Amino acid sequence: MSCGLPVLLAQVPSMGIWIVIGIVALLLFAALVTIVFLIYGNLWFQAYMSNANVSMLSLIGMSFRQVNARLIVQAKIMAMQSGIGSERQTGVTTRRLEAHYLAGGNVPNVIRAIIAAHRADIGLNFDKAAAIDLAGRDVLEAVQTSVHPKVIDCPAAKSGRSTLSAIAKNGVELKVRARVTVRTNIERLIGGATEDTIIARVGEGIITSIGSADTHLKVMEMPDSISKAVLDRGLDAQTAFEIVSIDIADIDVGQNIGARLQADQAEADMRVARAKAEERRAMATAREQEMKAEVVNNRAAVLLAEAEVPLAMATAFREGNLERVSRGNGGPRPTV
Repeated sequence: MSCGLPVLLAQVPSMGIWIVIGIVALLLFAALVTIVFLIYGNLWFQAYMSNANVSMLSLIGMSFRQVNARLIVQAKIMAMQSGIGSERQTGVTTRRLEAHYLAGGNVPNVIRAIIAAHRADIGLNFDKAAAIDLAGRDVLEAVQTSVHPKVIDCPAAKSGRSTLSAIAKNGVELKVRARVTVRTNIERLIGGATEDTIIARVGEGIITSIGSADTHLKVMEMPDSISKAVLDRGLDAQTAFEIVSIDIADIDVGQNIGARLQADQAEADMRVARAKAEERRAMATAREQEMKAEVVNNRAAVLLAEAEVPLAMATAFREGNLERVSRGNGGPRPTV
């Protein structure tokens, strides 16, 4: 006993140090846990009560990954409360929400779009909705347009024109304003053409339909024939929309372009005829002047010939050729 007591007394200080270290460690751990609960406890409890299945470690990891934990939790709660939080249905998981957030996507907008599609019985999962969102399209607006079709004017108001101008075969101009009802085609939303393409195609179809009509009266009698002809052409191919209907809102008679063109053509033909007649008159005048000049030249030649006769006769008298000529001809002999 006397030998074991000093050893026990020697071990007491070392055991106290370890106890103190343990107590300090426990206090630090308790403080850390308290801090963590103060920071994330509210979010974790909110997720737990909503059956959102977001762990405390996930919340801590979000802070290290520079992810807005409150936004992710609220999006997950929104998904769970609306009944789309199941991975088998839409693939909405905490990890995917974080990945979409880090990619620069609009997480709440994607979740709202999936909820709206789920309520409207439209097949839209998280992957497709995230892809549409990252492609720069408003996925929520696309789903809303798919559920509630919207109406676009043709021509568009931003073009600065209020009507489309088309000419029938009889030359009469018709001014048309149409309204196109479209809804979003989710399958072709990525890579599909926008509203401007729809407006351009519908405008082209209307102008072509009116241009193929024999008279403008036929078009005004059955304006729905334009809509049918345009719809039959499948103008919504390779676009992000599906054309529901095309309605002719207004149609007015414009100018008689054919008559004006014929009048302009007649005026042009008359000017051409006048120009040709003027050309012929100028050529005739020039020819007349040429003939007058030719007459003057001929008269001058005659005068020159007449002037040479006396000279020739004088030369003949001097040379005596005139007498021989006269004898040879049997005429009277001239006396000198």
